[in-house]
Amino acid sequence: MKLYRPTEECGIFGIYGHPEAANLTYLGLYALQHRGQEACGIVSSDGRSLHVHRSMGLVADVFGDQAIFRNLPGEAAIGHVRYSTTGDSVTKNVQPIKVDYSRGSIAVAHNGNLVNAQMVKDELEAWGSIFQTTMDTEVILHLLASSKQNALEDRIAEALGRLKGAYCLLFLTETRMVAARDPQGFRPLCLGKLGDGWVVASESCALDLIEAEFIREVEPGEVIVITKDGITSHFPLKKSEAAPCIFEFVYFARPDSYIFGKNVYMVRKDFGRQLAREHQVDADIVIPVPDSGVPAALGYAQEAGLPFELGLIRNHYIGRTFIEPQQSIRHFGVKIKLNPVREILEGKRVVVIDDSIVRGTTSRKIVKMVRNAGAKEVHVRISSPPTSYPCYYGIDTPTRKELISSSHTIEEIRRYITADSLGYLSEEGLLKAVGAGENPFCKACFSGNYPITFPKLAAAPQLDLF
Repeated sequence: MKLYRPTEECGIFGIYGHPEAANLTYLGLYALQHRGQEACGIVSSDGRSLHVHRSMGLVADVFGDQAIFRNLPGEAAIGHVRYSTTGDSVTKNVQPIKVDYSRGSIAVAHNGNLVNAQMVKDELEAWGSIFQTTMDTEVILHLLASSKQNALEDRIAEALGRLKGAYCLLFLTETRMVAARDPQGFRPLCLGKLGDGWVVASESCALDLIEAEFIREVEPGEVIVITKDGITSHFPLKKSEAAPCIFEFVYFARPDSYIFGKNVYMVRKDFGRQLAREHQVDADIVIPVPDSGVPAALGYAQEAGLPFELGLIRNHYIGRTFIEPQQSIRHFGVKIKLNPVREILEGKRVVVIDDSIVRGTTSRKIVKMVRNAGAKEVHVRISSPPTSYPCYYGIDTPTRKELISSSHTIEEIRRYITADSLGYLSEEGLLKAVGAGENPFCKACFSGNYPITFPKLAAAPQLDLF
């Protein structure tokens, strides 16, 4: 069984006004690879037409041949890394999507998930639209094509007015690049400057790689238009209460990124400190589940006054697929990624820090692995509240019936993962650590309170763990 994690479906990057636009977009996507490992693509503009290269696979594999960049000319480009949450995992669904229509050519890259996409698609098909993909993103292009507005930014604003859900968008035409973020600001998006050029990216770590200057975050509900004449900002949509995704801090974003006004690493470390205040235990060492658990484990260890050790070592060189033995190696999916260090764990009372428990199967295997390496006690601490509800705003999470905390108490989960004790960071502690104050976050995966209404959820059935 593979080690399961919730999956972010994509990351976007765009640059306008630089002679090496496609090459820099490749580097930007490389920095955003953690946001999607399924497929990627780049569309460039030479001022007269758009050029496309996209395929299934990792960034380094899809763009491994330098000759590809000779076919991506121009001083503007947008790119996308993808993990599908809406639409099949096939080449036709790889982004950016580029189309030709009566007003020229346009390409779009999308991070997020539209909760009303099917309703809008049904309406468009009733009026004669023919869809080529199974992605919600294509709905946006059909809305643009059917708009009677003249200016591109007006057509985009009209299209966005029909959408509900999470979206960070990059549009590219022959002469301009447009960035847009939904009014709730679910997903991160930032603006940077490189020489005379402008850069837009899902996370600031992509700006760091190409040595671009971080200017600011794109505001919720903002539409930014970039042309040879400069940059303009518009707020065409009705203002809504912001609801940035708290799970970006918990797990998804790279720790060196700056999102929602804060550095991810420092926030995760504060999660660990708060977790130690809420759930201290007599122990000898603190170890993280690498890599996302490392900052929280450091914070926990410092607050609790315990030694921090790397008791689990991660293999960073795993390909996309591997041949899994049927019976010969127990817990193969976890063991191929993590290996315990017996010399650190043997005879110790160990606190294991992880960012979340989803189905519980991975945590169960990790606890048994640590115990089999000689640990005397294994205490699991989670640097987020129980994940009890699925996400509809751009994260691939299991259905509610597959989320262990939706139908089991903490004590039942502790027994299932075979830990000596189990403690989750409280929702109040999470918000305190992130310094939310008056700034709200989307916490629907913990609370079930969805900022944008969605079809009523069925009650979670009781799962038989034992």
